[in-house]
Amino acid sequence: MIKKWYFYASLIVIITFLSLGFKPFSVETKPWFLTEKTDGAEYMFPSEEKDDYPKVNLNVPYTGKRLIGFKEAVAFKESQGKYKLVNSLGYMGKYQFGSKALRAIGISDDKDFLKDPALQEKAFVALLSKNKWILRNEIEKYEGKVINGVKITESGILAAAHLGGAGSVKNFFKHGGNRHFRDAFGTSLKSYLRDFAGYDLSFIEADNNATIDN
Repeated sequence: MIKKWYFYASLIVIITFLSLGFKPFSVETKPWFLTEKTDGAEYMFPSEEKDDYPKVNLNVPYTGKRLIGFKEAVAFKESQGKYKLVNSLGYMGKYQFGSKALRAIGISDDKDFLKDPALQEKAFVALLSKNKWILRNEIEKYEGKVINGVKITESGILAAAHLGGAGSVKNFFKHGGNRHFRDAFGTSLKSYLRDFAGYDLSFIEADNNATIDN
């Protein structure tokens, strides 16, 4: 009788111990593909809305056919979007400005220009406004036409003016597209007319007196 009592008592102890050993417990799990911290950029590209882009330089060309798309496409072509780049000919910044162009829009200090991304962005828009006024007649006369195999658009004209100056664009149309500017690296004005065609730059106002301050 005593042996049976010890047996059953021992059995109860063993079962109790084992049941405690396998007591369910909770572990906080998270899907492996989720991250806790994000800057939000992964939700913003691509977009055609200029206000959708974070105000940082991600060093990539943006999509879209509005002003932001045009700016970043030109910048990527000129400098791969590098604000502090100075090339072998002395052209500066994200959009590769020369000193003469900077003076025309009210910038007198090249070093300050290189250090200030916001100033470079303002400078590009100011130069667009100035060139749009200088080339207003060419835009009105030739937009939508095909000249020497290239369909002419306002954005292509303004991009070409950024490459070679407004005078070079006027000269291109004066000679029916048969004579056109090439820069020191062999980049042609005609290629800018073609590659930067079709952007909506209606936001840019033509202004011969455009500077970074207005």
